[in-house]
Amino acid sequence: MLNQQYQDNIHEFLTKIEEAEVIVVGGAAGMSEAAGYSFYQTGPFFLKYFGNFAEKYGITNIFDGFYYPFPTKEERLAYLATQIKSIYDLAPGGPYVDLEKILKGKDFFVVTTNQDTQFTKVFPEKQVASIQGDLRYFQCAKRCHDEVYYNEDMINEMYNHIEGTAIPTELVPQCPSCGGDMEPWVRSFVFLEGKAYMQELMKYNKYLTNNRFKKILFLELGVGQMTPMFIKEPFWNMTYSLPDAYYITVNPKDAILPRELEGKGLAIQEDIAQFFHDVVEEKAKRENNNK
Repeated sequence: MLNQQYQDNIHEFLTKIEEAEVIVVGGAAGMSEAAGYSFYQTGPFFLKYFGNFAEKYGITNIFDGFYYPFPTKEERLAYLATQIKSIYDLAPGGPYVDLEKILKGKDFFVVTTNQDTQFTKVFPEKQVASIQGDLRYFQCAKRCHDEVYYNEDMINEMYNHIEGTAIPTELVPQCPSCGGDMEPWVRSFVFLEGKAYMQELMKYNKYLTNNRFKKILFLELGVGQMTPMFIKEPFWNMTYSLPDAYYITVNPKDAILPRELEGKGLAIQEDIAQFFHDVVEEKAKRENNNK
C-alpha cells in the first residue's frame, strides 16, 4: 500500500506533465545508477565487466578506473575499450524506458551530463544535448584539429584483442592529423569544445529560446551535487525567472527545492526506478479511465 505523500507526489508529477506545453529534462548520473549501471559504486555491473581490472589494480568503480594511472597506455586503453564496449552493448535501462512512456505525446528536450548514451537509446539524437561529451567518440588528445571520430569499430577491435588487461600496441589509436594519442571525447582537461560541442549547446539553447515563454516544466532527474552548474542551478534560475515555469526534481538523496521556488516546484526524494515504475502504472490507469 502506497503512503499518501507518495501517492500525492505521483498525482502531482503526472498532472504537471499533462499540463506542460513543453518539458525540458535534465538527466545526470542518478538515472543510470537507478538503472543498475553504476558509475560510482562496486556492484554486479562493475564486476561483470571490470572484474579483471578490479583484481589487478584494486579499482572499485568505473569512475575511479577512468582516472586510474595505469602503467602503460595499452592497459589504460584496454580499460577504456571495456568501458565503451559496455556502453555500446547495454540495452536502455528501466528508468529510461519508463521515461519514454511518461513523455509520450509531449513536446520535450533532454539535456544531459551523462556520457553513456542511455538517453539517445530511447530518444532521437536531435532531442538530446550531451553537454559533457559522448564516449562513442574519440578526439585528438592534443586538440590539434577540430574533429571527433565515431569509435565503434576501433573499440570492437581493441576489445576483441585484449590480452589480460592490455591491448596490443599496434591497436593504440592515433590521431589521423598529428599521429598523437586519441582520447575519449568527454569532459576532461583536454576536452575538445569545438564544433561537436557547440552543436550540442546550440540544440539546447535553440529549444529554450523558442519555448521559454510557454508553460514549461523543468524536470531534473538524478542530478547530484558534484556539478550543479550544468543542470540543477540553471533549472533553478530559469524556473525562478520565467513566468510560466515549474520545476520538479526526482532524486533519492539530492532532491532539493530552494525556498525561492516554493509554489513553483516539487522535490521528490524517491528511488527513480521505483517511482517511474509507479508513475507509468498510474498513467496507464488514467488513460484507461479516459477511454
